[in-house]
Amino acid sequence: MDLLTWQLATLLVLLVILLITPFYSLIISTGNKRILTKNLPPQAAGGWPIIGHLRLLSGVELPHIILSDMVDKYGPIFSIRLGVHRALIVSSWEIAKECFTTNDMIFCDRPRTTAIKHMSYNYAMFGLGKYGPYWRELRKISVQKLLSNRKIETLGPLYVAEIRALMRSLYNSCAGNGDGKPPSPVEMRKLFRDLSVTVMVRVVAGNTVRSENKVLGEINEKWHEPITEFLRAMGVLTVPDVLPYLKWLDWFGETSKAFKKTGKDIDSLVQGWLEEHKKLRTTSESDESFMAEMVRVADGIAGEFPDYDADTIIKATCQTMMLGGSATTATILMWALCLLLKNPHILRRAQEELDRHVEKERLVKESDIENLVYIRAIIKETLRLQPATPLLPPRESVEDCTVAGYHIPTGTRLMVNVCKLHRDPRVWDNPLEFRPERFLLEHKEVDVRGNYFELLPFGGGRRICPGISFGLRLMEFALASLLHGFEIEKFSDEAVDMTGSFGTTNMKAAPLEVFLKPRLSSNLYA
Repeated sequence: MDLLTWQLATLLVLLVILLITPFYSLIISTGNKRILTKNLPPQAAGGWPIIGHLRLLSGVELPHIILSDMVDKYGPIFSIRLGVHRALIVSSWEIAKECFTTNDMIFCDRPRTTAIKHMSYNYAMFGLGKYGPYWRELRKISVQKLLSNRKIETLGPLYVAEIRALMRSLYNSCAGNGDGKPPSPVEMRKLFRDLSVTVMVRVVAGNTVRSENKVLGEINEKWHEPITEFLRAMGVLTVPDVLPYLKWLDWFGETSKAFKKTGKDIDSLVQGWLEEHKKLRTTSESDESFMAEMVRVADGIAGEFPDYDADTIIKATCQTMMLGGSATTATILMWALCLLLKNPHILRRAQEELDRHVEKERLVKESDIENLVYIRAIIKETLRLQPATPLLPPRESVEDCTVAGYHIPTGTRLMVNVCKLHRDPRVWDNPLEFRPERFLLEHKEVDVRGNYFELLPFGGGRRICPGISFGLRLMEFALASLLHGFEIEKFSDEAVDMTGSFGTTNMKAAPLEVFLKPRLSSNLYA
């Protein structure tokens, strides 16, 4: 299409919008008159005509920071407009508890967006789809086949082996190349990303990948860009998402091309694993990988839910595990290390605990973690201060309800700002301070499993993340092994950059380079 044609098409679109908008606004305002007689939550000012507050979530500053600033003006519950949709912003534990207990069944759905549709096999990824029988069945299978306590026990040797391999690699890099030059700094963001992807590849794909560094290195590189783009795109709202009456604008599918490409990139990776499983017939009972488990049960699920074939169900569910497990682990380990470098006295105390319980004659074992209460408190405090998902994935109400005394209409999107909730001075003394001791003293009983609404890094209610136990064990063991095995120092004297990045998962925006020095005998790294 030439430039003139594009200009004419654009002009036509603008003219049609100008003609349609007044009539559509009249219909909406007429429908809203009935709603406005109800006691609605305060609506934030600054919304633009038609698009509402969408611009606030699409600017330079991260959305959770913008919404946190608005709490000071509007309180812990208020609403914004995203085109034709209302969004309820919640930032206090009391109101979050009401949403995830009393109204949990009402806020059980997920909004449907163009990005998620094209990247999740038309909502076959159960974590991003509608609530119903299909969601219940896939969640049950995921918990039983991959995330049960028994299954996690069997996965222990797998991630222990990968972390041991990482320790060897880091030791070799610390030792230098024998030419007398000092060792190079290590870029920790990439290291944590590669570790988490490697572990999840082994958990999900099992025998279809080999453990040689070359092979897994290639897999890490193939997964990095699609995972990053998927998590970024999950939060993207297109014009048709917020103004459904303008869906026809996407004549040539321009707004969907990037989403479709990301979906295809991830699908090609998972499809390769599936073909390997079928070719090698690795679905016997001896193969405990999650994909093998899914292959054994997928035909039955497809027969019960004919909207998706067996292969789609397998790939969508395995993709859910890959994305959820790898992103959260890498993000929290990255922030934990940043916070420790900013607070070296806490790092020293953690290493003192390791030297006391593990000593320096052996490496950390899984069984040690139970005694490493300070290490576990560091992970918990990191989840409080720098949650991997500062805004919990949005939910959508399926009927009218009441929250904090306010009327909430059907179709309202719920966004819980856990970043602000976790920093509530009514709950947390000096909330901006990184102080793991709080989880050994005044907040000793508080956990992250959705039982205490003051701390919701993994969400709450029936939509809570099912991988909490596995994620915690992996993060605690990885951090303990790293701190036990190496002295860690900043590469430069500059303050640690704590800037996050756009996307569903708040990964550190800039790389982090550090110097590592072995703390143990060389034979322990072999």
